[in-house]
Amino acid sequence: MSSKKRIEPFNKYTFQYETWFSRNKNVYHSELNAVRIFLPNGEGVEVGVGSGRFAAPLGINLGVDPSVEMMKVAKERGVEVVGGIAEALPFRSSLFDFVLMVTTICFLDNVETALEEAFRIIKSNGSMLVGFIDRESPIGRLYQKHKEENMFYRVASFYTVGEVITHLRKAGFSNFSLAQTVFHPLPEITNIEPVKEGCGEGSFILVKAIK
Repeated sequence: MSSKKRIEPFNKYTFQYETWFSRNKNVYHSELNAVRIFLPNGEGVEVGVGSGRFAAPLGINLGVDPSVEMMKVAKERGVEVVGGIAEALPFRSSLFDFVLMVTTICFLDNVETALEEAFRIIKSNGSMLVGFIDRESPIGRLYQKHKEENMFYRVASFYTVGEVITHLRKAGFSNFSLAQTVFHPLPEITNIEPVKEGCGEGSFILVKAIK
């Protein structure tokens, strides 16, 4: 996440961003659970931490984000946030046990560079976790169709599961594990959705890969 056009909506519409999570609590908690299943022990960092909606409840104490307004909210949630972009992470090599990106990959200017940077800062045998909306899923297709109407998604680039795994493999990662959740249209979700292995049914996918 680096170009001004991709950062601007997060600075300008912070309130609307936060409101989505309040309005879609069951979706949010379903996604949290998917990440939680694969979250390893140790010291980690969330890249594209945003307002800390994932880092804070998951016990991740450090995040990186280019949006000043989002950083303010994350700090209020108790997350230490460093200003920066995914394509040039401000950390030394082999520092973390894991890196987490949740709905960040679709806002990156250069996915390959960002994942190479993540690979660089992860320790040997450490984990990379990527959560995203599958472009080929029902919600992914809906977001793609109406992206110009959404203040955030109009600047997004959506990816399929295969594309994300290909990018991770190019960066040097291997040993992939997948989880999925969010199996219904958002307005129909009245309970926290289950988390299943694999992909192809759920709209939210979590890919775990090993360095």
